[in-house]
Amino acid sequence: MGTMTDGQMQAVTGLVPPQLGETTIRVVWPSVTTSPAVAGLGRSLMRSIILAPVAWLLLAPFYFKKILPGLACRYALTNRRLMIQKGWRRQPSHDIALADIDEVRLKADSYDRFYRTATLEIISKGQVAMSVPGVPNAESFRHAIVNAYKAWVPGKADTGHFVPASASKPA
Repeated sequence: MGTMTDGQMQAVTGLVPPQLGETTIRVVWPSVTTSPAVAGLGRSLMRSIILAPVAWLLLAPFYFKKILPGLACRYALTNRRLMIQKGWRRQPSHDIALADIDEVRLKADSYDRFYRTATLEIISKGQVAMSVPGVPNAESFRHAIVNAYKAWVPGKADTGHFVPASASKPA
């Protein structure tokens, strides 16, 4: 049995179609790699045992910057759009509707192996409509965005590549 939301019955708890309301699918906080000079210095210091505590002190303000009032930044994916939100009130500074997203790709040469982050490029109408820097586990977040627009935007689902497990093997 589902749950009640605003007088509407939900078949699956937490699953809200975009026509009924906007709900968060996933939130990611940017990495320190959005400040390349500090990230590079921190990486170098952390590679030495003696200077690693200095790196922690150097990187701490950049870590806490993402949650401080007025400076907080997060990337939010909902059932309607992808947003870059600023401040504690989560006001979108940039957003793009899922219906406008054609492709999501990792920016070439942006992957940082040490911090495990990359920049995502959101493609709309053949151009980069939004750039999302310093995304931790970027490939996972990229898949979440692709799955969201394929699930919620009519006509975007890729139904041609699904092969059910019960299908017979080609001869």
